[in-house]
Amino acid sequence: MASQNTQVQFQDSLPFMANKLGGDGLIDELCNGFNLLMDSTKGVITFESLKKNSALLGLQDLTDVELQSMIVEGDFDGDGALNQMEFCVLMFRLSPELMDGSKMWLEQMLQQEVQDSF
Repeated sequence: MASQNTQVQFQDSLPFMANKLGGDGLIDELCNGFNLLMDSTKGVITFESLKKNSALLGLQDLTDVELQSMIVEGDFDGDGALNQMEFCVLMFRLSPELMDGSKMWLEQMLQQEVQDSF
């Protein structure tokens, strides 16, 4: 039996949003996205709330397996749901361009720290 590839392919719009909105604006938009997808009674994104609300963000064509894999990939504390921090981290992890920019920024900051210490 062939294994299923559950990695979701999507157009990465986070770099565009980051450039247009700036860091604080991007975080605000991620928080808005979290609020649209979360279960309002639990305060987290569950599989059920993601499935129910995914069309609000243009994700209506994702299968149950793909939606569940998003929850599993982002669920760092193992509770079967995504809290706001886990959601934001997942969005950044799914954006290769933003991750590359973050690595470059971190390297620059570390180099500056080393230079300042001498």
